[in-house]
Amino acid sequence: MSVQAYDPLAGERTPEGPQFDVFLAGTVFLDIIFTGLPAMPAAGTEIWAEGMGSCPGGIANLAIATSRLGLRTSLAAAFGDDDYGDFCWRTLEEQESVDLSRSRRFEHWHSPVTVSMAVDRDRSMVTHGHPAPMPSSEMIGKPPRSKAVIVTLSPEEPLGAPGSSCNWAELAHLDGALIFADVGWDPSGAWPPAVLEQLSICHAFLPNATEAMAYTRTDTPRDALYAIADKVPLAVVTDGANGAMAIDSITGEEAFVPAPRVTALDPTGAGDVFGAGFVLGTLCRWPLADRLAFAEVCAALAVQQFGGSLAAPGWGDIADWWHEVREAAGHSGAYGSSLARRYAFLDRLVPTAPVGAVRRAVATIARYADVGMASQAPPAEGEDPDTPRVPSQKE
Repeated sequence: MSVQAYDPLAGERTPEGPQFDVFLAGTVFLDIIFTGLPAMPAAGTEIWAEGMGSCPGGIANLAIATSRLGLRTSLAAAFGDDDYGDFCWRTLEEQESVDLSRSRRFEHWHSPVTVSMAVDRDRSMVTHGHPAPMPSSEMIGKPPRSKAVIVTLSPEEPLGAPGSSCNWAELAHLDGALIFADVGWDPSGAWPPAVLEQLSICHAFLPNATEAMAYTRTDTPRDALYAIADKVPLAVVTDGANGAMAIDSITGEEAFVPAPRVTALDPTGAGDVFGAGFVLGTLCRWPLADRLAFAEVCAALAVQQFGGSLAAPGWGDIADWWHEVREAAGHSGAYGSSLARRYAFLDRLVPTAPVGAVRRAVATIARYADVGMASQAPPAEGEDPDTPRVPSQKE
């Protein structure tokens, strides 16, 4: 069946509006994921993995997550001229409908590669790469007009630094884009509070609880949330399986939403998927609680699968989940009824996204992936059970 990709912002679009909903820049890695390992290999030994897949990773996790939710996404990144770069470029542009007009291919530059090994619902990684041949701002020039940009705060390239030239995110902001910021792990353990000074030009900040408490020098996620809300209009703190909380000082809303109960297999990219869902809800002007709930279910669907961008859900996956929740609500106890009430707002959205709309895609150099095969749904009638489906944005 061929269906039109669902556009959640169709009612917001005008001929003179921004070309893209989300603009991103960063490093794309080729991710190779091994699953079903009984243990990590000991020195001098070899073990076999039950599953293996490959997909674009790094900033591509976020670009794919936003695109699968129907946001028009543009990505600026360096790509090598090797086969790894060919695969990542082709997957992003052709399969995932990510615009790469601000990206560039570089001769004789080795594409960054990460090998991820999943053992007992955790993973270890080995990465190889070289610095990008060109700074992001030089490669991008003037960013395309976008509704939002998503950036990672860092001391090395601070936003709004006095006396410094505007980087690409600031240029996008001056052209009307909302800046959604997150922050990475600080291996030094210093967690300098000065990083948060960059929030003065941001619309939203979405750290996890550990990062939020470390940067704000607070003892609880809620205390960290209030400290962040003093610095940025839209403050969000995610707390894994405990859920997420937020304060929107523009609308005056404050909300906490628990995460749906799931068996998490791989947390890779879950923060990116949460961020993609929250940005979508914000651009759609949903109530704060609905934005958090939607982002939480997107992340919950992702962690039940292996492999970063391979696991990012599309509207078809969300529609399937909501239909199951709604049908089970009358006979699944208090939790099922609570879940159905919390996500009742999906009734306004899911009927317009047919079952069979954009779903997770199997992106692998080997053409056939075994990642998470045991947990996948049975094949459709008439479908070869030994041939994984490879859906795309056009399916």
